[in-house]
Amino acid sequence: MGKKGERGAKDKAAALEEEARNAARRAEHGEEEYQCTGILEQDFLELCTRAGFQEIPKVTLRPHPNSFAVQEEPDPLAEREGPYIIAQIQCKYAFFRPTIQVDLEHEDPKTTKEIFIRNWKIEDKMLGIFAKCLPALSHLQSIRLWKVGLTDVTFLSLLSIVPTCSTLRTLAVEGNPMRERVFHKLIAEETNLAHISLRNNEIDDEAALLIGQALSSLKGSNKNLASINLSYNHITDVGAGYIADGLRLNRSLLSLSLAHNQIKDEGALKLAEVLGPFALTHMEVVERRRLLLEKEVQERCRLPQRHAELKNERPSSHMSSIALDKLQTAKTTKAITKKKEKEKELPKKDDKGQASAATAAPATPAAQSKKEDSKQAKKAAPPAEQKAARGKGAKSGTKDKRAQVIEVEVIEPTEMVNPLLEPAEHRDGQVFLPGNRVLIYLNLIRNQITEKGLQAFLVALEQQSVRVAPGGKGPMGLLRLSLAKNNYPVDSKTYARIQELMWTRDPVPRSGTAARVAEEETGAA
Repeated sequence: MGKKGERGAKDKAAALEEEARNAARRAEHGEEEYQCTGILEQDFLELCTRAGFQEIPKVTLRPHPNSFAVQEEPDPLAEREGPYIIAQIQCKYAFFRPTIQVDLEHEDPKTTKEIFIRNWKIEDKMLGIFAKCLPALSHLQSIRLWKVGLTDVTFLSLLSIVPTCSTLRTLAVEGNPMRERVFHKLIAEETNLAHISLRNNEIDDEAALLIGQALSSLKGSNKNLASINLSYNHITDVGAGYIADGLRLNRSLLSLSLAHNQIKDEGALKLAEVLGPFALTHMEVVERRRLLLEKEVQERCRLPQRHAELKNERPSSHMSSIALDKLQTAKTTKAITKKKEKEKELPKKDDKGQASAATAAPATPAAQSKKEDSKQAKKAAPPAEQKAARGKGAKSGTKDKRAQVIEVEVIEPTEMVNPLLEPAEHRDGQVFLPGNRVLIYLNLIRNQITEKGLQAFLVALEQQSVRVAPGGKGPMGLLRLSLAKNNYPVDSKTYARIQELMWTRDPVPRSGTAARVAEEETGAA
């Protein structure tokens, strides 16, 4: 650890000691620990007062360009008066005073959604105040810090605050170069941040390596980050290659800005390679085989369990009704056969009885058969009704089963498939993945890319256009590619062809092109 790190550790230790002294003093005077209310202005003022701050930054609403009213022309006589001059000087110097600008979601002061801090140094003691009041802001979505003098030590303190803000999705740490290259820790696999901006932080190739590894590696990948802004840094072809490696197995990042860096054709080729079908490395092939084997084993283990579940879930009412119907039919047939046998074995009484029985014979069996049929019909009626009832029960049981299956499918969370398990193509002894089709915006404005780099991007875009059918499901690849103001000829046919391909894919209407170009110039992702 260098002198700067030792100094930072001492400052942190001093801040902790002072906080302990303040806590002891509050306990001595019988003061209870302050409970934050969710109103930033009130909580921040109270916590700073209790911590012994002499100068407390004001919490103010952030001014917007459309909120300024048209002012009347100043009175020349009034400008010469002393109070007017003093007020003008105070207004100018007030701009440089530490303030915390906020945006509210509604007029309610408890709905702070964005916090803007710029041009004043945030010490570790102040971060301790933020650690207490920011988690109480239930609507906080964005924190933007510009040139606030963060060090390697205070950055780690800020990093510990991020998980405590459950609704925080955007964090901009800009104009804060750090020697230890710790920005990649914001892109941890379990982070809740979706948008990160790291402009003007002097990020070099070594820091880009750590950021690329945080985006994805064979061990895992970030699944929450949707956009990252790395513009106005010192990333070269080597660093662009590291970022491209991070895009190989990342399937969450939608927007990447590398504007205003030092990327040339070699870096452009590496970025373009991952947009189209690319060959897996030896280590990736080994990991793919391991994942496929593991998946096969899981499916084999799950198959008997699934069969058992299906057997238990099978509706028994339908099968039991069929068995009861067969049993009832067998009993009825057996009873009829026994009665006929008894009739044949009846003893003959006398001739007169025989004659009368003989003359009555044609009618008696018919009557008996009618009686038997009516009896059997009465006996058979309940089973028939029971069968119908059970048949209906079987249908309702099937419907219940279907409803249950649908309910289970809705409740079960969908897991993100590992990119190494995507459908692959085998050719020339290599395994090719379809490429990263999730990234939809890539900003490379104001780098040093020539015609060679443009051709690589053109090939990748044409491959994406051919492999994805119109109206097909799944990601379609880049929708916007910004390559303006690089080192290619003004009349470049390759660049014109890229513009033609992107014309039909770019979702931004042409009426907003001027605003979009201005946004891309700032490196906004």
